[in-house]
Amino acid sequence: MQELPLNLPEGSRKEVMAYLEPFMLNEMSEYLKPVEEMWQPADFLPDSSRDTFFEEVRELQESAKELSYDLVAVLVGDTITEEALPTYESWLTMVEDVDKNEQGGWMKWVRAWTAEENRHGDLLNKYLYLSGRIDMRQFEMSTQYLIQDGFDIGTGADPYRNFIYTSFQELATNVSHRRVSGLSKKGGDKLLAKMCGVIASDEARHAKAYMSFISKAITVDPSEVMIAFEDMMRKKIVMPAQFLREAGEPQGEAFAHFSDAAQRLGVYTALDYVDILKELNSEWKIDQITGLNDKGEKARDYLLKLPDRLVRLADRMKVPEKDYKFKWIYG
Repeated sequence: MQELPLNLPEGSRKEVMAYLEPFMLNEMSEYLKPVEEMWQPADFLPDSSRDTFFEEVRELQESAKELSYDLVAVLVGDTITEEALPTYESWLTMVEDVDKNEQGGWMKWVRAWTAEENRHGDLLNKYLYLSGRIDMRQFEMSTQYLIQDGFDIGTGADPYRNFIYTSFQELATNVSHRRVSGLSKKGGDKLLAKMCGVIASDEARHAKAYMSFISKAITVDPSEVMIAFEDMMRKKIVMPAQFLREAGEPQGEAFAHFSDAAQRLGVYTALDYVDILKELNSEWKIDQITGLNDKGEKARDYLLKLPDRLVRLADRMKVPEKDYKFKWIYG
């Protein structure tokens, strides 16, 4: 790739995105898998063409009966988040200079990432449908609302902020799916445990891709990347399902109760948020970056001190105990 000078003038994202385009085309396969080699939802679900289909469905339902109410609520929230994929794809295509070339590295990545992510919602949706525990109409209305309502994560069209966000978010979804997998296994639902395990693996691989994008950008524009990272953490990284709601309820109401359930179970907590920040600081070698301007140095100082501050805040937080009955869940 053509070399770029360090500390490019502010507003030079266009040059950086063009600089990274060959990397996207040449290295993308490291973070993706050929379609023929990927798992598909059909690999895990009862096969309706077999004589054993109804028996397999009954076995699935028996296992699903043992899952706790909070775990089912978290699984539904995770599934709706995955099902809102059209929102996320349209958002990424609006990032500055991503859609300038339909066959360029950025658009190829967005389409390939979308195609891999699409399997997650497909798999979990079908599992929930077969489980017999979910009011699918209520579930489907919440999904439609979430796609319709969109989301505001404070990134604008800036590629640095957007890919910092996706780095964080993919790590967070890895944590959530991995924990649901573990709890499902303990609850006796080995099939769901496998499903969430393979989804978590995908999320971890995607996180590596987005983190690598930022690592490359840091090598040529360290101050602006650092400032963007600081800005995102000051705003706080919000979840893509922040506007999640049930039919007839205010926007974001269901998300608050979903988050409470996740904290009660230990699926995703305030300390997980801190751990992800620490991982990003370490992955991007924030403490070792050189060539920063004054704003970049101040941003770095903030980012290095932030984990300890957040841990102190997390230690004072109480685990929410309020019970809530979701319209999504029977019983």
